[in-house]
Amino acid sequence: MSTRLSVNLNKVALIRNSRGHNQPDLLQVALDCERFGAEGITLHPRPDQRHARYDDLPLMKQHLRTELNVEGNPTRAFIDAVLAVCPAQVTLVPDAPDALTSNAGWDTIQHQGFLKEVVAEFKQHGIRTSLFIDPQPAMADGALACGADRVELYTEAYARQFSSDPAAALAPYLATAERVQQLGLGLNAGHDLNLDNLRYFQRHIPGLQEVSIGHALVCDALYLGLEETLRRYLTECRA
Repeated sequence: MSTRLSVNLNKVALIRNSRGHNQPDLLQVALDCERFGAEGITLHPRPDQRHARYDDLPLMKQHLRTELNVEGNPTRAFIDAVLAVCPAQVTLVPDAPDALTSNAGWDTIQHQGFLKEVVAEFKQHGIRTSLFIDPQPAMADGALACGADRVELYTEAYARQFSSDPAAALAPYLATAERVQQLGLGLNAGHDLNLDNLRYFQRHIPGLQEVSIGHALVCDALYLGLEETLRRYLTECRA
């Protein structure tokens, strides 16, 4: 099964923001990623907007031909920014305002009441909604109860263990993916996936529809160039 590649451009936005100008041009990079084969673009505006910003979203929605996926913690400001553009997908992530990067999935049981309300609001506007979860089958059950369309598996633990024991690293993700399929939910994944560990994950996780990759892809592009980097990641997604 081929898996769609959504390119997360937060690190490109971080470089842009460091000088206070529009270089690199985030929209142009997104359009180039599409031209080189990306099947989606992901942006994750955080409350301090140190990466992607809320004002990036309308331009992306206007010009992208592929899917726009907007990630973030569903504060009221985030919800309003997403509803203003109605992207194809919103991925809800429980990152704290001071988090360096996403570092945990939702407890979809403890936060079920809150998540139900937020998911319902997005779905009223026709936005496919995904919940970022740790690799635990119970969290997939909770996501279904919240009304989510998909879950995104948080893959940092897999990436950390992959080099020493790939099978053990994969095991909780496989169990969760199988439960996701039983529940009829869609399945995405992301965080620290790269050219070394992506193929093994993609080949062994059933029903994997989409991966969102940013940090490693941007690092690889510094050496390989953006077009060659996209080519290599797409090869792994279609292995």
